[in-house]
Amino acid sequence: MASEIVPLIINGENITTFGSLQPSVLVPSDETRGPQETVALGATPELCLKAVESCETAFSKWRKTSPLERRALFSRLASLLKDNQKTISEVIQKELGCSEKWALINLGDAIGIAEHIASLVTSGVLSGSVPESSASGSCAVVLKEPLGVVLGIAPWNAPLILGLRAVAAAVAAGNTAILKGSELSARTHCLIAHLFREAGFPPGVVNFLVHKPEDAAICYEAIISHPAVRKCNFTGSTIVGKSIATRAAAHLKPVLLELGGKNHAIVLEDADLEHAAEEVLVGAFLNSGQICMSTDLVWVHNSVKQDFLSILRTKITGISSSEVTKVINSKSDSRVKALVDDARLKGANVVAGSEGATVLENVTTEMDFWSTESFGPLVGVRGFDYESECVAGVNGSDYGLSAAIFTKSHFKGFNLGRTLSVGAVHINAMTVHDEPTLPHGGYKASGYGRFGGVWAFEEFLQTKTIITNP
Repeated sequence: MASEIVPLIINGENITTFGSLQPSVLVPSDETRGPQETVALGATPELCLKAVESCETAFSKWRKTSPLERRALFSRLASLLKDNQKTISEVIQKELGCSEKWALINLGDAIGIAEHIASLVTSGVLSGSVPESSASGSCAVVLKEPLGVVLGIAPWNAPLILGLRAVAAAVAAGNTAILKGSELSARTHCLIAHLFREAGFPPGVVNFLVHKPEDAAICYEAIISHPAVRKCNFTGSTIVGKSIATRAAAHLKPVLLELGGKNHAIVLEDADLEHAAEEVLVGAFLNSGQICMSTDLVWVHNSVKQDFLSILRTKITGISSSEVTKVINSKSDSRVKALVDDARLKGANVVAGSEGATVLENVTTEMDFWSTESFGPLVGVRGFDYESECVAGVNGSDYGLSAAIFTKSHFKGFNLGRTLSVGAVHINAMTVHDEPTLPHGGYKASGYGRFGGVWAFEEFLQTKTIITNP
């Protein structure tokens, strides 16, 4: 079968060669679940600099475009996503080996991002203010200005959502952006840049790069060290996020990080157990648990623990391929199996459901699973007597992204939620929840800064004060 070539996109052009600067060829590993006939062209440091220079040139004009122009362009982008849903869904499914359900969730959320960005651009989010000034007759004006070139680094697991999120708010705020995609979802990430181009965004406003994994450090350094690059946002693992932040700090560049999660659900004694079990299973196994907000650990009040486990054991046999397919590669397979083997050795009862979904009953702090993000179709259950145990467990975790609380008392759930050191708490719903109108991000090792809504715009704007005097 002939290979499908995924190009780089720089200054509005598909790049397969750039004079003497030849992209490296990125061939998928045999261990990857995606299509082996897809070959991406990997960027070199020299091509990364070409992308930065293109963005830098485009920024001088793009920053002067009116909010009305930007709104129209993002509205066209949303329309293109809608018009090409079938093709985009097929690309995502083929590339990740995921379910149609997960591909359609990606589409729905991406359309929502584009539409919401379009509505926000002219809402006043870019407007400045006129605060009081103490000097007689003076007038102070505070302006909001774009930063410059923004580097957005997106992961593979929700490629359309997170790829678009990496650049959309930054571009809408008047910046230009480089979308640095994942080699595991190169087609989808390239498609995002292609749709920006088709929607009418000027050349250089959004450029697309992907590179070999072994070239990550040198390509990132080439970009983040360039004076025109003013900020980086990264969604991915905590260990890589630390490296991203360290190198950015060396160049005094700020970062926005959305990293890993060890997400807890708390089932109180008055919870609707059927509903809680359903939400826990979907939250744990959607996209095979390969979501930063996936439910990892469930705390269940001991008075209802056995009833809850009985429901869970019944329902896990009905898990379908719309939730669980396969994890992305053999490395992920091995990690999940190692967590299960360690937990079993240390006393956990292992309940295997359909499609590879697994529940670990009676999880303890000695198990590797207790502190390790599984990022696979695996969830643990632990009993508790007092709410303080759950609070200590959640707040004692290195991570702090998402949590869920199940109770018939919203007041009780709200007050408990306020004690948890996480970025979002969902009452009577699964830990997996994100939408364009809300801030999204975590505490502690789950990162800092916020995507979503007006909060994302603030991440990519800077303020300037101008004072006129008599």
